[in-house]
Amino acid sequence: MNTRSPVATSGIRRKPDPDSRRREICDAAIELLAEGGVKGLSHLKVDRRLSLPDGTTSFYFRTRSALVHALAQRVAERDLAELTAATEFQANPTPGPSGLARLVMASAAGEPFARTKARYELMLQANRNPDLAVVVQSNSDRFRGLIRDFVERMNPRAAEISRAVLDQQAYVLTQLISGIMLAFTAGDNTIADAGELDRIMAAVVAGIAGAH
Repeated sequence: MNTRSPVATSGIRRKPDPDSRRREICDAAIELLAEGGVKGLSHLKVDRRLSLPDGTTSFYFRTRSALVHALAQRVAERDLAELTAATEFQANPTPGPSGLARLVMASAAGEPFARTKARYELMLQANRNPDLAVVVQSNSDRFRGLIRDFVERMNPRAAEISRAVLDQQAYVLTQLISGIMLAFTAGDNTIADAGELDRIMAAVVAGIAGAH
């Protein structure tokens, strides 16, 4: 008796649900944006990258603007999940580099590196696109909030430090991390490992606290 299901017998593959398809399209768009900049991104190129029928990406995202906004949200979604995990790791530290330092260093290679490059392409586009700028700024604010939580844990006497100082520490640390990740996109790997980055971040936080 043939016990194989009709689906297995016919070779028909189940189509992903709409949300999964949108995420798949956005992930492919992130890769294309990282590889060729905004000029290297189009609905048809996404279809080809995923071996989908022509017009599939246009079905889910009617315009180029809609596609760019969706991939910006996807970058933020993945970044936020990773940064949340990294800061939660810091709340229950184990021997070795912090979760944040590990996360930053991981952004220099593989899929995280593609996302890093795409993120800076989006920032450039946001300078000329007010609607996209709102999305980028909103995501930046959320990330800075998580960095601020991380900074509070780095300060052994955080309860005695004013909110203004903590905010300044978080701002400077965010800019430091952003600059290091931007350097990665240019092939600059001056920061050698997560341990070194941890020492630099601790020095920055301590220096700002000492200045006040």
